[in-house]
Amino acid sequence: MRKQVLAGLLVLGMAVTALSGCGKKAQTTETTAAASTEATAAASAAETQAASSASETEAASSAKTGRAATNEITVGIAQDLDESLDPHLAVAAGTREVMFNVFEGLVKPDPEGNLIPAVASDVEVSEDGLEYTFTLREGVKFHDGSPVEADDVIWSIKRNADDSEGEAMIPALTSISDITSEDNKIHITLSQANNEFLSYMTLAVLPSDYDGQDTAPIGTGPFKFVSRKAQDSIVLERFEDYWGEPAKLDRVTYKIIENSEGLIMGLQSGALDIVSHLGNTQTSQLSDADFHIEQGTMNLVQALYLNNAVAPFDDVRVRQALCYAVDKQGVIDLAFDGLGVPLGSSMYPAFGKYFDASLTDYYTYDPAKAKELLTEAGYPNGFDMTITVPKNYQPHLDTAQVVVEQLKAIGVNATIQPIEWTSWVSDVYMGRQFESTVVGVDASEMTASAMLKRFESTDSNNFINYNNADYDALYAKAQSTFDDAEQTEVFKAMERNLTENAANVYIQDMADLIAVRNGLEGVQFYPLYVLDVSGLYWAD
Repeated sequence: MRKQVLAGLLVLGMAVTALSGCGKKAQTTETTAAASTEATAAASAAETQAASSASETEAASSAKTGRAATNEITVGIAQDLDESLDPHLAVAAGTREVMFNVFEGLVKPDPEGNLIPAVASDVEVSEDGLEYTFTLREGVKFHDGSPVEADDVIWSIKRNADDSEGEAMIPALTSISDITSEDNKIHITLSQANNEFLSYMTLAVLPSDYDGQDTAPIGTGPFKFVSRKAQDSIVLERFEDYWGEPAKLDRVTYKIIENSEGLIMGLQSGALDIVSHLGNTQTSQLSDADFHIEQGTMNLVQALYLNNAVAPFDDVRVRQALCYAVDKQGVIDLAFDGLGVPLGSSMYPAFGKYFDASLTDYYTYDPAKAKELLTEAGYPNGFDMTITVPKNYQPHLDTAQVVVEQLKAIGVNATIQPIEWTSWVSDVYMGRQFESTVVGVDASEMTASAMLKRFESTDSNNFINYNNADYDALYAKAQSTFDDAEQTEVFKAMERNLTENAANVYIQDMADLIAVRNGLEGVQFYPLYVLDVSGLYWAD
């Protein structure tokens, strides 16, 4: 066997009532009085505004000082987590973003996207790629104090591979033909080699004999779960018995505020210390004296996702027309002040070798071409459509508003339907009861399959109802190909298939602006939709 060691905005309004009078003297006197009144009012307003600003600054400073003294922070997030906190059942990216700090797998990603040791200290892979041997790290404990044992690892893997009642949680794991343990080693045999297999071993290792993961989750990460108030907050505390470098903060509270104005007000008032996924319009409202802005990308594919099973989007010519009608750079410029990376398919740049930049400009902005296609499809005068958007995500609403205006040029009358996040998940994502939607889709792990498998016709996550036999065949080929270069080309062919058939109207990998209270340091960006709070700290 060859051994692979894992390396490790506020507008002040003022109304002035005009005085009426007879004669020039009266008018002059009244004008002078009015001017005096206006000046007084203006001065008073300025004093009030200054006092308000001073009060806000004092409140923010007090909050910062107080939380720094107790070594804790409050993070603002725009959505509640999934009803269940069981990591194996997570649907929303926001859940994974938070619980990334609570759970770990045998391996885990670092900020560069490398897989580094976690519950396992190292792994050996056979030359034919069929056998994996993981050595369990000594001294790893669950948050209840119990030691991590081989049975816990095996149970966690088998749970995700179980397809006895339908599709497995991680279908790729059904290729495991055998899994056993010997002392501190886990032996896994695959029925066929899979280049992405190691990435799936980021799945959370959970205690096999614990049934409270839904409401009181237990993992091995640097933070442990303390409490949750639905639609209000989630609290984590540093896990003192963590096997690795301990978290620098003692306590992290996530405050759920489902509107962008509330998040900004929370920062300004001192109630919040850090908020991710903001736009430039939002961050421009924050004072440099109180905050610094960290900039990265969200590592997701934002698009106008189309229900391919609903007319008129069941016609590829209509979908292609929309692609020609939407100016993605125009969206980025108008809604995001030019911050964002245009995309042309369901892959974002952080995936490196799998990202095909040539697809970005496959559809150039061409309203005339779009009209031709609509005429061919039987819609010479356009049509009406609805864009359903989760209303707690202002960037998606902003994108939808620009798209609505752009589509008018080809006679398409689009109406935005804002809905609650929970309704979006149940009705759009799970129920597939929608025409189109603007959201961002991310990867649950660093694999090409995590982005592309969802469009395979029978996949349970195929919320756009994409049904293309060539695509299905390509995915099957990708899963049976162990040669890395060949498999990479198959994944790129899948991306091109999505683009050529206009499965969706691809827009961008959004810029991720994180507002951070001055004094708080340690923000790191990952090639996944996560916020690692274990490295955050209050500077002296």
